[in-house]
Order: sequence, then structure tokens, then C-alpha cells
Amino acid sequence: MNGPIQLHVHAQAGVARTGRLCTLRGEVRTPAFAPVGTYGSVKGMTPEDVSALGADMILCNAMHLQVRPGADQVEEMGGLHTFIGWKGPILTDSGGYQVFSLKDFVKVSEEGARYRAPLDGNWRLLTPESSTRAQEQLGVDFAMALDECIEWPADRDRVARSTARTTRWLKRCQAARQQPERTALLGIVQGGFYDDLRVAHAQEIAGLDLDGYAIGGLSVGEPLEDMLHTLDVAVPHLPPGKLRYLMGVGLPIDIVEAVIRGIDLFDCVLPTRTARFGQLFTSKGRLTIKNARYARDRGPLDPDCPCYTCQSFSRGYLRHLFLSNEILAPRLLTLHNLTFYQRLMARLRGAIALGGTEGETALAALRTKARLWMEPVPG
Repeated sequence: MNGPIQLHVHAQAGVARTGRLCTLRGEVRTPAFAPVGTYGSVKGMTPEDVSALGADMILCNAMHLQVRPGADQVEEMGGLHTFIGWKGPILTDSGGYQVFSLKDFVKVSEEGARYRAPLDGNWRLLTPESSTRAQEQLGVDFAMALDECIEWPADRDRVARSTARTTRWLKRCQAARQQPERTALLGIVQGGFYDDLRVAHAQEIAGLDLDGYAIGGLSVGEPLEDMLHTLDVAVPHLPPGKLRYLMGVGLPIDIVEAVIRGIDLFDCVLPTRTARFGQLFTSKGRLTIKNARYARDRGPLDPDCPCYTCQSFSRGYLRHLFLSNEILAPRLLTLHNLTFYQRLMARLRGAIALGGTEGETALAALRTKARLWMEPVPG
């Protein structure tokens, strides 16, 4: 295998593709969805739970882990995989988005981002060099380059200046690498919602011959149509033989539409976060478990779901757990939502594997279903 990761495409339907992403710690079936374990834990789930429901990789956040417990400590404990007990590949976000979301508690300069950590109130400096070093210390399989995330909407001049800084920071991340044979580096395409800026940035960083490429600055409140247009504009300018990752997305319909446009990898807190608030994705639509209509409902969350939650418990019991603030409730609901997402990815892979026109027809059918999944459960 040349480099720390290698993408092998097995089949295509239009520009959608399925295959294997080979890493030093195993293979990831693509297109893939990585559950989010910000601090090294997918909330409420054990590593065995996450693996058993079909996830091949997870995402953690390097910035948060730098603050607590510290990259040095994780390195001393044998690296992040050993520390958290996860055997598969791990991708870490640099934390750029989280830092910039602090707004009044961050000061951005060419050097990096100086921010006040919510944990202890101390000011810290996140630079391309420190971010790259921390991710290599963690020993992860995929490291994200530090980029500058900005507000939406933003005017053209602001986006252009930020995108240029993201490129400069990316080159500094490249120069700071000490273990390129072990940890892949992914660059992030920015450019806001200006087509020419997106194309230029995609072309520029594609020329840096990175291990993979991500598209950032989306799913920040813009209409779905704008996100999909940006993908249509940017994706064709990324190297066809390299990983394409859409950061922080999202809803099932977002994922289906992005796969149709050639995206290989996704992550999002949505399935775990919504589960903790009692919002479930099912084959019949979106379900809110606290609703009174489920108080005496003996049926499962989703009769078509094979997960432990659906095979073992009624809606009535799950509603009781949720309203009683029992710790078991978010665990069982999270397990269901993550299963729903992994089954979606398996369906997408199966549709693409049909190839050609047959595969495109199967993807169109999944698109129709995904739109229905966004509606409330009827009744």
C-alpha cells in the first residue's frame, strides 16, 4: 500500500462510487458514515457496540483531546486507539470549526487561532503545526489540516481572504508532518458559496497531492440546494483516485444526495444528538418518542429495523425510560439511530454495486425514500 491510506473503487453508478478505503488498521467500506466520538467516546456506546452495528471507523476531535486529557498523556498511554479501546481506523478533526464557533472567545491571526477553552477558561493557541503534531501524537489514521472556518453568510472578500489563509495553513501542516507514513493528511476545500472560489481552491489543493480531500464550510445553515450546488461545482476538480469527505453532514437526504455526487465519507453528531433528545429516524419517518400517542404503543420503534432496541423493547417502554430520565434511554435510542445510518450506508453501497443505469435507478429510489424519512411518522 502506497501511503497510509489507499482508496480502491469497485463500482460506479454515475459519479457515485463504492469500494474499500484501506488503512494500516483495516478497511473502511465506502461510502461510509463515521459516528462521532468527540472526546474518544461515541456517547452511550461501547467500542464493541459501534463496531457491531456496522461502523468501520469513528471520528474524534483533536482540539478537545488536546485540552483534556492532553495529547501527551494519550501518547504515553499508547495512543488513541489503545486509550479508548477502538481497533478500527480513527479520523480526528483539527478542531478548527469548534474553535471558530467560540466567536467572542477566539482571536485569529496568520499564526493561528488563540482561543479561550470552555473547560478551564485558559487561553490557548492552535496553529497548523500544533494541530498536526497533536494528531500525530494521538496516532490516528486520518488527520485534518487546520483551516479557517468563517460565518455564513459572508461577503466575497471575506471568503477569499479566509480561503487563501486556509491554503497557507495547509502548506504549514504539510511541512510539520513527522509521520506521513502512518497518519494521512486531508486538506479542506473552502470558498464559501462562490463558484469560482470553490473551483480555484479545489484545483489548488488538488495539486498538493494530499492523501485525501474534504469539503468544508457546508451544512452551516444554508439551503440544501446551495449545498448540493457547491458539491456539483467542487467535486469534479478533486482527484478521482483519492478519498472525498464531506464534513459534518448530516441528514439522510443530505447523505444520499452527496453520495450521488461522488462523496465517499461522512460524519455528523446528528444521529447521536437527536437520539438523546428523543428524535428517531425510522423507515416510516421521523419519530418523537415523548409524544403521548406512544404511551401504550406495544410496537417497536421501527418494525423494519434489526437493532437490539427494536427487537427487544416497545415504544411505550422507551417513552417511559425517556420521560423518567433513565440513563438507559439515550443508550437504546442512540443504538437505534446509529443502526439506521449504517443500514443507509449499506443500502447505498448495494445500489452503487449494481453499476451503470441499474445502480442510478436504485440510487434514485433511495433518494425518494430519504425524502419520506424526513417527514413525521404518520398517524
